Amino acid sequence: MPDYHDDLRLAHVLADAADAATMDRFKALDLKVETKPDMTPVSEADKAAEELIRGHLQRARPRDAILGEEYGVEGSGPRRWVIDPIDGTKNYVRGVPVWATLISLMVADGGGTSRSSEDESGGGFQPVMGVVSAPALNRRWWAAKGAGAFTGRSLTSATRMQVSQVERIADASFAFSSLSGWEAQGRLDGLLDLTRACWRTRGYGDFWPYMMVAEGSVDICAEPELSLWDMAATAIIVQEAGGRFTSLDGVDGPGGGNAAASNGPLHDELLGYLNQRY
Repeated sequence: MPDYHDDLRLAHVLADAADAATMDRFKALDLKVETKPDMTPVSEADKAAEELIRGHLQRARPRDAILGEEYGVEGSGPRRWVIDPIDGTKNYVRGVPVWATLISLMVADGGGTSRSSEDESGGGFQPVMGVVSAPALNRRWWAAKGAGAFTGRSLTSATRMQVSQVERIADASFAFSSLSGWEAQGRLDGLLDLTRACWRTRGYGDFWPYMMVAEGSVDICAEPELSLWDMAATAIIVQEAGGRFTSLDGVDGPGGGNAAASNGPLHDELLGYLNQRY
């Protein structure tokens, strides 16, 4: 199995640089915010953080492709870095500390033949390394394929993560995002049935529920509509912590445009609820 430790070390360096840039502008009174064509916000900090990460990667990994939320895809080949400079921009611009920089490395299936990196769904690629850094929460999580998932201040000061052992939906803690996306897909009834069946529900949102699944403090979570940069890093972290990360139709990995994550034993039942009236 390939060793991605050097890539993981680089991702931590990238996250350190992004953290400094994003925290410098967090809660700034003069922060500039625009609305993108998809009606989602983007701040000057989103753009600056992605430009910073891209610049580092172009120097350190010039042969690798890069896909980022703000500036699209650059390059091609069997290795692709996937970046979400600020996951949780709506929180960021309102001063809510639940946001993070997501950095992942994806490699082409089949051992490294060159592939186009223009597919933003991640087709033909799988994540092998991911870092999620939430500086306003003073938290960071990471994983590399075959090496486990960890949380801590640094590579040398870390605690290994493991998903929970909960085996019944009635005992499960479920985290979800807003209701509107589920309603738009015709899945709201199933979602509500699931919330009634669970022990506890909370709407933490964005990257955080997936990290809590990996830590074992939440058992299941799901979102109805996501992009690859929202999921690539979180998927490998959940998987390396012993959990499952799939699309709502049960395909493993971050390529399905939506996500369901669990500790494993609850996964089929989670998908059953979210698809039961769809």
